[in-house]
Amino acid sequence: MTNTEVYTAEDLSLGHFLYALMSAFPLFFLPVFFSLLINLTQTHNSSASLLASHLRWQRNSITGLMPLLIIGYCVPQLWLSVPILAFALIWFSYRVFKGWLGLNDNVFMY
Repeated sequence: MTNTEVYTAEDLSLGHFLYALMSAFPLFFLPVFFSLLINLTQTHNSSASLLASHLRWQRNSITGLMPLLIIGYCVPQLWLSVPILAFALIWFSYRVFKGWLGLNDNVFMY
């Protein structure tokens, strides 16, 4: 019998699934809200784990997107509303892609 080293890797499939839902935001933002709902139910993760850092990154991304969309929608001037909404979508896309690439590379997100 030989001694084999036991390595337990953290299961990151939930993080990948949530990033996939977040990247489907053009579908009336329903996948984003579904992703936030799943994210908020994940309380059993250690706060020092890689998945927990990405769950926090996702929550901050979604909760940062909501006020920008509301402000962009409530501004009556179209010339001001469109840049606010465009900024919100570009910023959110950046956060999704940066987070997903960080999850692939096992990088903690802060």
